[in-house]
Amino acid sequence: MTDLIDDDPGTGGNAPEFTVSEISGAVKRMIEGEFSHVRVRGEVGRVSRPRSGHIYLDLKDERSVLSGVIWKGVAARLATQPEEGLEVIAVGRLTTFPGQSKYQIVIEDIRPAGVGALMAMLEKRKKMLEAEGLFDPARKKPLPYLPEVIGVVTSPSGAVIRDILHRLRDRFPRKVLIWPVAVQGEKCASEVARAIEGFNRLTPGGSLPRPDLLIVARGGGSLEDLWGFNEEIVARAAAASEIPLISAVGHETDTTLIDFVADRRAPTPTAAAELAVPVRMELLAWVDNQGARLSRSLSQGVTLRQQRLRDLSRALPRPEAIVETQNQRLDYASERLRNALVAVAQRKRLRLIEASASLRPSALQGFLRDKRQRVGQIADSMALGVKRGLRNGQRDLDRLGGRLVPGRIARETQIRARDLDRLSRRLSDVGKGQVSGWRDRIDGLERLRQTLGYTETLRRGYAVVRGNGEVVTTREAAAGARDLEIEFADGKLAATGIAGPVRTRRKDEPPEQGSLF
Repeated sequence: MTDLIDDDPGTGGNAPEFTVSEISGAVKRMIEGEFSHVRVRGEVGRVSRPRSGHIYLDLKDERSVLSGVIWKGVAARLATQPEEGLEVIAVGRLTTFPGQSKYQIVIEDIRPAGVGALMAMLEKRKKMLEAEGLFDPARKKPLPYLPEVIGVVTSPSGAVIRDILHRLRDRFPRKVLIWPVAVQGEKCASEVARAIEGFNRLTPGGSLPRPDLLIVARGGGSLEDLWGFNEEIVARAAAASEIPLISAVGHETDTTLIDFVADRRAPTPTAAAELAVPVRMELLAWVDNQGARLSRSLSQGVTLRQQRLRDLSRALPRPEAIVETQNQRLDYASERLRNALVAVAQRKRLRLIEASASLRPSALQGFLRDKRQRVGQIADSMALGVKRGLRNGQRDLDRLGGRLVPGRIARETQIRARDLDRLSRRLSDVGKGQVSGWRDRIDGLERLRQTLGYTETLRRGYAVVRGNGEVVTTREAAAGARDLEIEFADGKLAATGIAGPVRTRRKDEPPEQGSLF
């Protein structure tokens, strides 16, 4: 190409002309031919993940930066995802991007650059998860004391599952569900995460019972072999598990991220089985011991209470002695009650006689006249009030009649007339009821007067004896009288010939005061 270019730049000579695309294509072919397969070591810088699924990143060292791209299909099957700050070894080919006149590496595989890079990436993930609170002891769930079903996430062909089953059978046999997974390699992290999520999605009490406890187990190995349990998806799946989880990955000296987020860490798979269930024989021995202690305690308690009951019974008095005093008090009270009833009856009879003696027919008649006069006054005042109310209502109606519409006046008049009639009826009913009540009371007092008067006593067969115009109450007074007069219910009768004619008392005359025999 240099031979075709004229030495004189001003003339241009016979040098051929190239388009931009031709130059870009020539550079692309030359770079891809010389660097079709390269391994580049560097630190991951900027990482971009657009929606297309491709990954764009920078590989850098202390002096230069190389752009890189990982296509979507390759990114999905990478064992290690690129992270900013991670030192890696990228395998791929160099090419150019004509759109921006730059070269880049198309990465086909990427791996951490040795154990140091893995440890740095592990430490970075650990700090990130710890900052999110996934290592907080407060969020860890307690293990069930005796789970019915235990789920084990491990390889079905290794020695780990045999050790766990053997240890469970020796301590306390339980039902075990095994979810087979790859415990190392590219598929390890995804399968372990799916197994934990799958166990959590089982329905409690379903045809396939949901485990009460999970064990994630694997034997020992190098850091690269155990790396699947350091992946972020595994740690997050273990943290999100609603079922308590025991991590038993590697030996006692091995530590992975799942150990920090699990509810309990076991140094070995065998130790995980020991944490999962208690020793059945020890439980039986403890139950027998507790049963014996309970029996002894019950027997001793019953014996002590029997002895205490016997001691208390000796201090109690005889039932007959307790009842004797109460019987005597009852007899004394019954005797006093009989005497008290007789005395009360006598006092009440005396008070009745005294009260009946104070009642006079003239006083009752005066009381009745006052009540009748009061009833008449109230009736007159009520009638006047009703009439006055009617006149006032009629006057107000006449005054307002000029301002009202005839049709409305007629309706209002009908309504008011009905209300007035109703009120009049109610007022009349109330007045009649009150007057009737007073009349009933007056009639009752009249009947009481007649009952308490001595004329009622005369109708029952008694008589009043008068001598010389005075009531005679003794035989001696009757013997000394010149003439006697006996009053019966239907009239008076002279007991001697000296007595004049006996006048019969009219029923409307007030009776004379006398004594009853």
